[in-house]
Amino acid sequence: MQAFSTLRYEFDQVLGVARIKFERPDVLNAINLQMARELLSVVRDLGQREGLRCVTLSGLGRAFMAGGDVAAFAGGADKAARAIDDLLDCLNPAILELRQLNAPILAGVHGVAAGAGLSLALLADVVLAAEGTRFLLAYDRIGAVPDCGGSWFLCQRAGRARANELMMLSRELDAAEAKAWGLVTAVAEKASFDVEFEALASKLAAGPSRAYAEFRGLLDKSAGCSFAEHLESERLAFLAITQTKDFEEGVSAFLEKRPPSFRGN
Repeated sequence: MQAFSTLRYEFDQVLGVARIKFERPDVLNAINLQMARELLSVVRDLGQREGLRCVTLSGLGRAFMAGGDVAAFAGGADKAARAIDDLLDCLNPAILELRQLNAPILAGVHGVAAGAGLSLALLADVVLAAEGTRFLLAYDRIGAVPDCGGSWFLCQRAGRARANELMMLSRELDAAEAKAWGLVTAVAEKASFDVEFEALASKLAAGPSRAYAEFRGLLDKSAGCSFAEHLESERLAFLAITQTKDFEEGVSAFLEKRPPSFRGN
């Protein structure tokens, strides 16, 4: 497997879990161009993987991710624009392709999730936060606007008023508040965070991966279509799922009154 300098990528062939860990701990895992390129490379590898059941995102050291590496934006408007374009030329397709994978995405967030780090946490289907984690947009502090889907995910999860509060009033949330706002699925004590994170990954990996992916797609489409269009999208997604072995197993298990054994196909 290819070696990376800014992140760790492992694929557990037994469980079908792909683990991506951001590894620039000296700068709280801030994204630079190298990390953006490596993330895109990893995501494209995942798109070719047989047996993928779950993708996890986490960070090494004291934080999940503190956003973009702002030092790259210094030196004038033209230099900043080139740096941001280069980053997003990698990050935008990586994010889109991640959410098109036929597997659920789990983010394990600790320390801080700020800027693009918050966006990357929110792209996950399930987010586990450690107690004491801080969530903030941070773009307002450099006079910028969110990227990596941050403004889209925030409106979907928390609504426009709360998105405005985070951006325009520089609001920070702790883990409990983030859960109350719908940004986080669950909160774990620091001592048990790693164990709970792996338990969630195993639970998701044992589920009907294709159905989870189709469900994510339906939620994403719902924001930009009429109710009638959404009903048709649901119909097409359901028809596609009927062709999977997991659907056949789920129906059989239901009728036989036993727990299903899903295999992600």
